[in-house]
Amino acid sequence: MFSYTIKRFLMMVVTILIIATLTFILMHSIPGSPFNEERTTNEAIQANLEKFYKLDEPLPVQYVNYLKSIVTFDFGPSIKKPNETVNELLARGFPISLELGLTTILVAVISGILLGTFAALRHNGFIDYFAMTFAVVGISVPNFVLATLLIQKLAVDNNIFPPATWSSPMHMVLPVLALATGPMAIIARLTRSSMLEVLTQDYIKMAKAKGLSPVRIVARHALRNALMPVVTIMGTMLAGILTGTFVIEKIFAIPGMGKYFVEGINNRDYPVIMGTTVFYSSFLVFMLFVVDIVYGFLDPRIKLHKKAGDA
Repeated sequence: MFSYTIKRFLMMVVTILIIATLTFILMHSIPGSPFNEERTTNEAIQANLEKFYKLDEPLPVQYVNYLKSIVTFDFGPSIKKPNETVNELLARGFPISLELGLTTILVAVISGILLGTFAALRHNGFIDYFAMTFAVVGISVPNFVLATLLIQKLAVDNNIFPPATWSSPMHMVLPVLALATGPMAIIARLTRSSMLEVLTQDYIKMAKAKGLSPVRIVARHALRNALMPVVTIMGTMLAGILTGTFVIEKIFAIPGMGKYFVEGINNRDYPVIMGTTVFYSSFLVFMLFVVDIVYGFLDPRIKLHKKAGDA
């Protein structure tokens, strides 16, 4: 398991380096300068600004400085907000985006597992049909469309929840529902199909023959194995949820990282774009790394396969 962890860690570092390099190349492939939109014809002022932000140096030197900023986690000042550093913007926006993402993941995982489990236990019953119908609708409707419908029906028409911003638990309901519905539907479908397969296994029949209660059979014997497919897709799902917060943050006017990222793109603010991209991608890659390690602990076959390969 140790060698497996080291291998995954090295892959994570390489992935982050590739993302950082591609971000740098794409940012400097766009013609023009971040200062082109400034209402000034004074070339001396523009030259001084480029010198201050080290944009006048050769690209290899800028790339090395960029890698140093990643290693030291110091992305420098924002071009459009010179009184604030990128680190300050990240420190302000990331906790909000993280709170939104983690709340969404928690709601999606718990509700999806419960819905899928009950659907499997009541196979071909009302709960099963309801859960699968909900799953199809949840997967089919994009989160930005659902967000618009929620705002219209629950905020504008009926004034049940506030339509925007992020200042109280009530403000969290609509964006979390908009983000969590799709992943919850996917988890429910996976849990149901996996649980139906697990419930037909011999060890489940043996547990029933021993007189164990249905709750104990499901909780201690069936659920762990039924959740393996869910854990498998959790890495991709985490990435989808956390990157999807950018769109939802824009719709609900949430002051998270998505706000600064979109502003950075519109303003061609190189430090903000590269800082938020590297920081966010590093966080996502790290979450994928954690999911891989958790999956390795849950599924002994990974360690057995590794030993067989070494042999």
